[in-house]
This record gives sequence, C-alpha cells and structure tokens, in this order.
Amino acid sequence: MPSTRLRHLVDRDALGALVVAAAVPFLFMHERYQPELALDAGSTSIDIRLSDVAALAVVVAALISAARLGLSRLAPARLLWVPGALLLAWLAFETFRPLSIGDARFDDHLVSFLKLGEYVLLAVAVPLLVRRAEDLTIVLGSLVLWSVVASGVAAAQFVGLDVFGAWNAGWRQPSFLGHHDLAALAAVAIGLAAAGIVTGRKRMPVAPLFAAALAAGMLGLVLAGSVAAAAGLALGASALSLAAWGRYLPSFRQMLALAVVVAVVAGGVTAVRGDALEDFFRFLGVRGDEPPQGVETYSQRAVLAYIGLRIFGDNPLVGVGWQRSGREEVFEPYLDDAHERFPDVVDLAFPAPGREWGVQNLYVQMLADAGAIGLLLLLAVGAAGLVLAWRTAAYAPNPWAAGAGFAVLCALLTLAGEWASLGIVAGIPLQAATFLLLGLAAAGAAVVEEDVAG
Repeated sequence: MPSTRLRHLVDRDALGALVVAAAVPFLFMHERYQPELALDAGSTSIDIRLSDVAALAVVVAALISAARLGLSRLAPARLLWVPGALLLAWLAFETFRPLSIGDARFDDHLVSFLKLGEYVLLAVAVPLLVRRAEDLTIVLGSLVLWSVVASGVAAAQFVGLDVFGAWNAGWRQPSFLGHHDLAALAAVAIGLAAAGIVTGRKRMPVAPLFAAALAAGMLGLVLAGSVAAAAGLALGASALSLAAWGRYLPSFRQMLALAVVVAVVAGGVTAVRGDALEDFFRFLGVRGDEPPQGVETYSQRAVLAYIGLRIFGDNPLVGVGWQRSGREEVFEPYLDDAHERFPDVVDLAFPAPGREWGVQNLYVQMLADAGAIGLLLLLAVGAAGLVLAWRTAAYAPNPWAAGAGFAVLCALLTLAGEWASLGIVAGIPLQAATFLLLGLAAAGAAVVEEDVAG
C-alpha cells in the first residue's frame, strides 16, 4: 500500500516538486558543511556552494515549467510581487548609490545583494512548480522529514554528542544549521502541525507526517533556543486560531491543544536559555545588581539596536546604504553616546574595529541601511504574504490548499519573530525558508483564483 501511494504521488508532472524537495537538504545546511568553489571577483570572491546549485536547479525547473504551462499562476499573487519588486529595486539603489560604491567593502556588499536576488527567485519558482496536491505533499513532506533529521541531530548534541560544532551538553544546539536556521526549519514543521491541530488532520496536507512535524517542530524550536521565534510562534498560533475560527470552528480541545504546544515551546526555550534570560533581567534591573562578566546576548542586542536607531535617526529616508550600518565609519560617531546610555554593558559587546557586529535585527538594520522606505517595503512584502496565506486558508476550495494556507500563516509569523534576532544575512537557510513560504502563499493564491475562474 505505501508503495502504491508513492507511485501515485511521484509521476511525470511531479518533477518540478521533486526538484524542490531534492534542494531542501542543501538549502537547509550551514555553509561550513558544504563544499565550495571560490571565484575571484575584484577585491572579493564569490563562493559557489551546493545550496547555490540547488537554488539554481529550482529556478531552472521553474523556467521549464513556465515554458510548458505559462506564467498565469503568478498573476494572482501580484499583491506580493509588486512590493517585492519595489523592495528589490530599492535595495539595488542602496547597493549602487555613490556612498555604497565608495565603500571599501563594496564588492562584498554586492555579492551579498546578488545572493539575496538568487533566493528571491525561490519565491517566484514555487507557484510555478507546486500546482497540485501531490506537489504540495512532496515539498512539505521533504521539509518535515529534513526537520526531523535536523532536530534529531540537535537532540543528540543536547545529550553530549560532539558533532557539527555542538555546544555544551544541556545548552541550546545548532544541529548542522545554526541556531537561527534550525529555528527556521522547525517553524515550517510546527506551522504544518499547528494547522493540523486546528483544522483536523484530514484537512492538512501531508497528514501522515502530522506527528513527525509536531515533534520535530517543537523539539527544533526548543533546542534552537530562540526566544524571538517562540514569540513569533505565539503570534502565529493566535493568527491561525482566528483564521480557523472563521472556517472550521475548532473545538475547545483543539484550541487548548494548540495553546499547550505554544506553552511547551515557550517553557522549553525559557529552560534552555535560562542563563541568558536571567542576565537580561539583571540588565533591566529586575533581578540582582551583579556586574556582567562577559558579553550578554540581550544587553548586546539592545546596544546594537540603539546604535542602529541612531543611524536611522540621522538618515531617516534612505539610510546609509546596503549593509553599511556595521561599518566602523558609520557606527563610530554613536559609540560614546552608546557607552553613556549603557554604562553597565561590557566593552566587548560594543562594535569596534575588528568587531563589526552589525545591528542583529532585520527591522532595525533595514531602517539603518535602507531608511523608512526600505522598512515600509519590507513590511509590505511580509503583509502581502500573510494576506495571501489568510485568503488561501479562508477560501481555498480543497482541504490541501486550505491547510497549506494555515500552515504558511503560522510559519511566516514565527519567522517574522526570528528575524528580530538576526540582521541582514543573505544566502542562509532562514532566508530560504522565508522565500519558500512566500512562494507557497503565492501558490495558494493561484489555487483560490483558479477556483473562482472555474
């Protein structure tokens, strides 16, 4: 019976979805574990990794699909494509404006921008390749199964297995991804499981993997130890509940089960990050007054966010240029004020020559690098993805598409929280997860419009 279902799932029309599924392990693996080819480009180099080859393969498959079947499936998601194109154009301006071109690290910043463009194409490719229930099953199934592997490795690291740069046993762990990227992959899995909880497993795509998605998602988020992702999950679960209430009227038991999942993740993350949170409360003056002994995560992020906001305050409309907020000549004028504002934070937490920490918050860095215009366009892209996912959840004619809408809604908001703990880094799994989810939102919009037209 399983082999019969597999033969039904994998046919000629599923080749595009299979390419996406085959790309998942490479898109969701830290760069240090991938072979690379370095190509000289001026004063810098372009590193070609398996993740780049995988992304290119997905784009080529999408081009072939477009040649065969046309581009009509992209039209229903114009709400996403318009602000997305404007954001990319604005960031191109920020990359090539005279101030940016004159920067000593212009070549590095250009490579980073090109990496961003490469991953943007994933969002465009997905709706061209995910056209049927079988396609969605293949893509989401690959993400869930890879999340199972990643969370399993993190669990082994947690109990003491020293592989893939494991941290000390009993602490948060990176798996083979890194903490932020492990949280991103887990967010996709738990979004799918959360959709199954509130809509019923029969209405969710990849229903046989419900238990695996739930376990991998919860375990991955806890072991990644991301407070920001846990907060994003709480927001995502709330939006998911509201969307489900309008269509499926989930029972009290279903709502309670979803609340328990969120609470367990929050409690697990709090336990794993107990020391960091205790340091943060001490920094806020809530608990104890012992002086800090080293760099503390959240106090440092407060310092970096303060500097980023000061940079934005002096460059409110267009910012200082793509990825230039971490440059010494940009942040140095604000260091004295930052030291005065945060006198109890150790010197090592502040940026300095050789310690260009960056802002480490996507939204604040967008303000600093690209100004208010950049942040507004970024938020417009995120809002468009959420609107498309909500519409799919509310109006998709079949359970698999509606279930995907619920899953994407929850997962996107979880990732929105995670991005608050990381600055602009191009070509990483967190970015791949974001654009794959936006692509699935666009695919859902196509399903809704096809039903209306039919």
